[in-house]
Amino acid sequence: MALSIGVPREMESGETRVALVPDVADRLLAMGDALEVRVEAGAGRGAYHPDAEYEDAGCSVVGRDAVLAADIVVTVAPPSGDDIDALDDGQVVIGFMRPLEQPGTAQALAEQGVTALAMELVPRISRAQKLDALSAMSSIGGYRAAIRAAERLPKFFPLLTTAAGTVRPARVLVLGAGVAGLQAIATAKRLGAKVFGYDIREPTREEVESLGASFVELEVDIEADQDESGYAEELEKEKQERQPELLQPHIAEADVVISTALIPGQPAPLLINEAAVEAMDPGSVIVDLAAPNGGNCALTETGEDVGAHNVQILGPTNLPAEMPVHASELYAKTVAAMIEEGLDDGAFAPDFDDQIFADSCLTRDGAVRNERVQGLLNPVEEEET
Repeated sequence: MALSIGVPREMESGETRVALVPDVADRLLAMGDALEVRVEAGAGRGAYHPDAEYEDAGCSVVGRDAVLAADIVVTVAPPSGDDIDALDDGQVVIGFMRPLEQPGTAQALAEQGVTALAMELVPRISRAQKLDALSAMSSIGGYRAAIRAAERLPKFFPLLTTAAGTVRPARVLVLGAGVAGLQAIATAKRLGAKVFGYDIREPTREEVESLGASFVELEVDIEADQDESGYAEELEKEKQERQPELLQPHIAEADVVISTALIPGQPAPLLINEAAVEAMDPGSVIVDLAAPNGGNCALTETGEDVGAHNVQILGPTNLPAEMPVHASELYAKTVAAMIEEGLDDGAFAPDFDDQIFADSCLTRDGAVRNERVQGLLNPVEEEET
């Protein structure tokens, strides 16, 4: 019997991506006759892939029930409660699961006996780079943040010399030099802005400067480090309180601030206080990529574009969905790599002792396997003193 892969239409509001694009589905099907790809009618519409393209690639275009009955169901957003109810014991779901933000989804999947592989839990090791969906989407988010800022700023980004006079380049400050931040820096630089980058991790200086940006130094950086997963460790309470104060003069000089600092599963650190916003020039723009976790700016409203003190504050939650063609293509490649990694003689039989599957496995055999999610579902009560 052929191993079936189901691609449902994304139902979450604003989600335009699709988990498999026709070219990637074709690549999977070329691996042998033992694979079948079922695509829900209209699944690729938001990413500009009509059903006919999937049929030309050898996929079957079917209804949602048939898709959710596949051996492996691949998604972008976490499955809804109704979709989870439609799944059976032994099925596999691969996609973004938001395990630290929505631990209840993991619990529901476990209760259904579903093996869930969370793309955001893929380990950051060299062997797993081709599966790193989170970095791929973060790169798109950083690019879109810079484009959004350039569109909204009532000034030119580049230096311009005209008969009427010279226009100085916009000053862009990027807070956080992870994947999203570095892509924002690179994009703003290509648009001609004068770019500055800041991160609490001293090792990022070289990356920031290699893109042509100036690295912002604060006294608070001296003892900063990074944890083994690559995310910045939380600053001590005193340093956290000083950071917005020390950043304030740099923010005040910027026409655009793009903030990207967050730690998965935790509230985003405050980097831009209200006094810093008030000190910015009228018309300035803040694009807060940490908005889903509460925002790096004190005045950010998640999912909204607001104005305060004559400054535009954007709180986007899904910038990759604004570029669904390339976002879907890159995401599909990481999902296909996950499937290929687990294939064994025509069956999907991942080795859960392998670090890739050990780390990315959210649920299996009726239980939640990720320790951090287990802790969220079953918090240890503090002993009475």
